[in-house]
Amino acid sequence: MSGETRSVPLYCPYCGEEDLRPSETGHGAWECHACARVFTVRFNGLLSRAVNR
Repeated sequence: MSGETRSVPLYCPYCGEEDLRPSETGHGAWECHACARVFTVRFNGLLSRAVNR
């Protein structure tokens, strides 16, 4: 899997608005222009076991 082709967040996790732009602060960082927050999206890994619902 390529590290360059990731999905972008669709909304801000803090205010729910969709006015997001990539941030210059680092890889995976996004700026919300509605609430003026900067947040990072990062993939941590997979669960070692299956999730049972």
